[in-house]
Amino acid sequence: MSNPESFIDEVTEDLRRDRLFAAFRKHGWIGIMLVLLTVGGAAGNEYVKAQNVAKAQAFGDAVLDALALPAGSKRTIALASVPANATQAAFRDLLLAVDKTASFSERQVAFQTLVDDANTPQMYRDLAVLRFVLAAETRIDLAERQALLTPLATPGRPLRPLALEQLAYLKIELGDVDAAIADLKTLSEDQQSPAALRQRVKQIVLILGGQFSAG
Repeated sequence: MSNPESFIDEVTEDLRRDRLFAAFRKHGWIGIMLVLLTVGGAAGNEYVKAQNVAKAQAFGDAVLDALALPAGSKRTIALASVPANATQAAFRDLLLAVDKTASFSERQVAFQTLVDDANTPQMYRDLAVLRFVLAAETRIDLAERQALLTPLATPGRPLRPLALEQLAYLKIELGDVDAAIADLKTLSEDQQSPAALRQRVKQIVLILGGQFSAG
């Protein structure tokens, strides 16, 4: 043997290969099962995704079909009967709560259903409150409107600027124009408020006789 070390390496490699094949013959089913499970899991995920897309499309189609009906009780009933999961139900009930073609009592029921459901995302619930107050106008008294809007105006709530704006308008309704102007001026300087809202309340301040400093 001119190169004993090379011969030993080759033998060692052959032994390793023989052991690998023997191990595969004995335990290879484990690897196969892992491959099948991986592929099966991916296929299962794709199936679930496809099912979710199909359900979302079915929900959207049913909502559009209901909204395509002539305004009135038939459309309200059709929309209310659309099958939905929790999130879809929140969206459906929001549509019912803001549907101007429905009677006020029907919208009130839809609004209350949405707001009372603790599983409904806060954004939907807040939007329902805001839209309900706007739709209610003087059908509910001013104190009740204030009570509904005040929680929405707390820091961290998604519709806080819009709620603050509406609360300022309620102060005008109460006759406290100076307080309303002060609140609207503060809101016009709130950089977290949408630009369109800041511009709108500035115009309202000027219409009410308020002024802004030259700086």
